[in-house]
Amino acid sequence: MGKLPASEAEFLASYDPKKFDAPLATVDVTIFTVINGSLNVLLVRRNEFPYMDKWSLPGGFIDLVGDNDLNATAMRKLKDKTGVDAPYLEQVGTVGSKGRDPRGWSLTVLYFALMSSEKVRLRAGSGASEVAWRPVQNGQVEEVLAFDHEELLKKALERLQNKARYTMLPGYVLPEEFTLTELINIYRVLLEEDIDNPMMRRRLLRTNLLEETGGFREGDTRPAKLYRFAREAAQHVFERNLEGGR
Repeated sequence: MGKLPASEAEFLASYDPKKFDAPLATVDVTIFTVINGSLNVLLVRRNEFPYMDKWSLPGGFIDLVGDNDLNATAMRKLKDKTGVDAPYLEQVGTVGSKGRDPRGWSLTVLYFALMSSEKVRLRAGSGASEVAWRPVQNGQVEEVLAFDHEELLKKALERLQNKARYTMLPGYVLPEEFTLTELINIYRVLLEEDIDNPMMRRRLLRTNLLEETGGFREGDTRPAKLYRFAREAAQHVFERNLEGGR
């Protein structure tokens, strides 16, 4: 048995982090939006091995020197590969196994966000030949995704839908001013189910989280009032989860 270090400082000075095997460590980001009444997810087409020319979620390896934390990695890789600056990212969870990456034992930290596509200019960057929004139906896209990204997409969508049931999150794909019908329709798209209109209107209005702007939007019948979110809407949590219409 070797001589023990005299102090923690001495121990750390001589410690070799490469002494033990370590998994590949990455982040993957699932950015959702609503386009023409359909849920979409942001994908990149890979221009490098493995899975050359396959579509995947944007993501990549942690920079041990440049990234202060996992959130910094996620923001950086999203920007590098797609040109997108996300207003926020929320961590979904961590997935790891021996078989998810052909390069070796790997783990990834999954993030998601919901944002308006109108505020985004897509640009294919590092490691990507193409970047595009792709429609999501029943938790899937038409494309065959690289790695285990089909499963990651389902996990992120499940988190998005769960959060949509008890927060105002769905409304943040809308412009600053919107009608109640437009807001309710976003909930319908994200939850992929019917919603009782009168019930939902009461639920939204009694929170006092929507402010009338004084404006109206012309429609096929009578003009509809325009609303915007109150400042505290982003932090509000409903006491009961939203249930779909029956």
